[in-house]
Amino acid sequence: MAGMPSAPIDRLRSDLTDAGFTVALLDGLWSDDAAEALRRGHVNAARRALARLERSPRATLAALFLLGDAVPVADAAAALPALGLDGAEELGLLRRDGEVVAPALDLQPYAFRDRHGEGHWWLLSDLGERMRGGALPEDHVLGIGGASLTLSGLIPPARPDGARFGSALDLGTGSGIQALHAARHADRVVATDISRRALRLAELNARLNEVTTVEFRHGDLLEPVAGERFDLIVSNPPFVITPRVAGVPAYEYRDGGRVGDGLVEEVVRGIADVLAPGGVAQLLGNWEHRWGADGLERAAGWAREAGLGHWIVERERQDPASYAETWIRDGGTRPGTADFDGLLDAWLDDFEARGVLGVGFGYVLLTADPSLERIERLTAALGDNPAGLGEHLHARLAARATIAGLDDAALLRIRFARAVDVTEERHYWPGESDPTVLLLRQGGGFARSIEAGTGLAALVGASDGELSLGQLAAAIAALLEVEPAALAAELAEQVRDLVTLGFLDPLADADPAEELV
Repeated sequence: MAGMPSAPIDRLRSDLTDAGFTVALLDGLWSDDAAEALRRGHVNAARRALARLERSPRATLAALFLLGDAVPVADAAAALPALGLDGAEELGLLRRDGEVVAPALDLQPYAFRDRHGEGHWWLLSDLGERMRGGALPEDHVLGIGGASLTLSGLIPPARPDGARFGSALDLGTGSGIQALHAARHADRVVATDISRRALRLAELNARLNEVTTVEFRHGDLLEPVAGERFDLIVSNPPFVITPRVAGVPAYEYRDGGRVGDGLVEEVVRGIADVLAPGGVAQLLGNWEHRWGADGLERAAGWAREAGLGHWIVERERQDPASYAETWIRDGGTRPGTADFDGLLDAWLDDFEARGVLGVGFGYVLLTADPSLERIERLTAALGDNPAGLGEHLHARLAARATIAGLDDAALLRIRFARAVDVTEERHYWPGESDPTVLLLRQGGGFARSIEAGTGLAALVGASDGELSLGQLAAAIAALLEVEPAALAAELAEQVRDLVTLGFLDPLADADPAEELV
């Protein structure tokens, strides 16, 4: 065929493009309900929908890689005319069994949106438990999952000063999805992993999606980049807490070989040696809550002792038994079996030995600025973040940097604007004209709700960028008949926090000759 790409991965890209193997077009093969069920791992409705359709390359690829079904050799050959079945076997993509072929790798279409717009990729990984029909091998390479989607949405799109990242590091790249995302925000990316199989698939994914700025390196954690520094570091490290006893599988994609939460501690402390000045690291991680030692405080201590600024958010906490059950099932071992019970006892013995009361999971944002110190537990659903939570966090770091070095006198000369997603909620006792509770609610970001006093609520409501903080404080003091200087000092302290949280944005200095409180 004239003009046919020579490399199998290039021919695969050509076939996927021609077939329209994308999220948007595949969802058109079945109902919205079937598409949603498929995202939850339930294939029945989608399989019924495909059975009613005339066979096409797109439908064949959907049956193979989304449903995990074997298809006739002739249909597979028609769906991959450029690659061919020999090329598919060379890539390790398909396996023949008589007159049918079945998937040997997972191949998923992936759609996303960030500040650069909408995009789509294809991601190769190993077959999951459902398609394998049993427990996973220890060198399993995980595909697109909840954790990877969470981290990709957290990646900041630029440095806090607004500049594009020069260099990025994806620590523990797995299938390479975070490296591909980082490449949209950085000039060059280094992706590392201890698994050679993961690096092979990650490199194939970069080539499949024509991303040429990623360098892949083999090694344990930060060893492959010793002596280098990066403006952006992202990582979903293999932090799952696993008992170090015989008979407990150690999966490369999730298990870093350390005791307890030692892997996350090692990564957090090590970031200090590879993070460039002005850079930012965004990780996922977990931490053990032990007798007499709060997990979040322990995680903050790792960053503090390394000289790093930190913003650590705990999104979930599990008791030891629930945590163990989650990860035993993740490996493909089902409850009600002797193997499951044996593994559960191993996990519980391990936790008991360290006095673990629970395990927290969440987000770890690190900077080279040690003045950033924030830990929090969030239980509510996140707000509306179309381009990902990373945009919100980037804006908060940038806004915080604007006012970080200002004393109160300078801060009072700044004009602020209320964020567009902030609303106010008032609660009254029946028959009363004055509210008993004033709440400020955030529609985006972390969807925070904070209780505000009368003065602060008035300030946020009046912050439209016209008057400085000092001018507003003076006016509010007059209305409330309170001492102006005391109110100004109180509001200045609260405003610093509201800027970090995303309720207020600093605009510019006011007239330096203006009369303040």
